[in-house]
Amino acid sequence: MRSYFQALPRPRALAAAALLALLALTSAPVAHADKDADRARAAVQSGEILPLSRILETVSSQYAGDVIGVELDRDDRIWQYEVKLLLPGGSVAKLKYDARTAALLKAKGRGLDDARRKP
Repeated sequence: MRSYFQALPRPRALAAAALLALLALTSAPVAHADKDADRARAAVQSGEILPLSRILETVSSQYAGDVIGVELDRDDRIWQYEVKLLLPGGSVAKLKYDARTAALLKAKGRGLDDARRKP
């Protein structure tokens, strides 16, 4: 079965992933979602974290595949973006990035080495 995101041109797939991330923030109960969205927005505006667009650029420069989900979490006082990536071979990888520096913290998934772009 072919994924909807595989059929989209890359800029549209990235825009769709950004929309999914926004919907994920707003799918929680309204008061909680507003609080989370406000905290995330304030963190971006203050320079505490990078905007999602920068993280998606980093992912695209490091791995082949299509972003199918993004979450922004704050664990142990450290903001992290978790990106789910549909790899060319059809498997899904999970990538964790430091939201402040865009440094890759953790990557796991079958076929991830083959999807890695050469520097």
